[in-house]
Amino acid sequence: MSRPAMNAAHAATHPTRQRPLVGIALLMLSLLCLTTLDASGKWVMGTGVSLLVLVWFRYLVHIVLVLSVVLPTKGLSVFRSQAPGLQCLRAAAMMGATLTFFTSLSYLPQAEATAIIFISPLIVLSVAPWILKEPIRKTRWVAAGVSFIGVLLVIRPSAGLPVMGVVMGLITACLFATQHLTTRMVAKDDPFTTMIWSSGLGTIALVFTLPFALPSAWSTLISMPAPVWAVLLSTGVTGGVGHLMQIQAYRFAPASLLAPFIYLQMTVAASLGWLIWSHFPDATTWLGIGIICASGVANSLIEWYRSRQA
Repeated sequence: MSRPAMNAAHAATHPTRQRPLVGIALLMLSLLCLTTLDASGKWVMGTGVSLLVLVWFRYLVHIVLVLSVVLPTKGLSVFRSQAPGLQCLRAAAMMGATLTFFTSLSYLPQAEATAIIFISPLIVLSVAPWILKEPIRKTRWVAAGVSFIGVLLVIRPSAGLPVMGVVMGLITACLFATQHLTTRMVAKDDPFTTMIWSSGLGTIALVFTLPFALPSAWSTLISMPAPVWAVLLSTGVTGGVGHLMQIQAYRFAPASLLAPFIYLQMTVAASLGWLIWSHFPDATTWLGIGIICASGVANSLIEWYRSRQA
């Protein structure tokens, strides 16, 4: 599932030589993968696959893919974490965000749902002084306020968006913010350790929901045509590949350089929504999306300038 670079928005413990263009290219490909994941999940739920079954398959394929890539090079030491409690909290936030975001997508068009969750990076900036003990910056508060104005334009009553979808989107934004904050707190761990803990614990937790989810979903699964199965299983592939590409992107380029490019994800989401469901946001919604993107990009550039001065 798409998220504003939340799952890999910290540098690897052993960074490679800086190659900014490679980093930007990898980030763009990761955003394409994660946005495709969102569209695939929304489409699969439209065929009758239940939320819990979708998310379980998405997590299962994800963890199998990641382990097949990481274990041969990292070995069993990749499971070792210096902060297991925080890793569990991050995993819970990630799984909760996955469930609520797919719920939001079942009610809302993809562009609007994606726009709502993009306030999560600015939520992080707003609470960072208290949780991460970072310095208070007025520009961060201004950016958060301006971004919220953009969200209000997207979810305005005249847009006719279902209330449940909007509420689930706002909850997702808060969960993504929690996920990102805990990502920074476990930064001492290898990024692949964090990825394995999050996807692995999510897969295990969702196993306990299958006795309740499978009986009602069984008839749908056994009668599903091959193309639907392919799209269902692809959610784990696009999710796993997208997250792996994000990690590599942050190895080749600094976060301050990559941050503005993250907001291109909303354009990709709108394009997929138009191609698959013939939905295109109206002018006011695009104004709100533009305000969210502009505030995020401006704040990223200010943070980049400060880091250069420091």
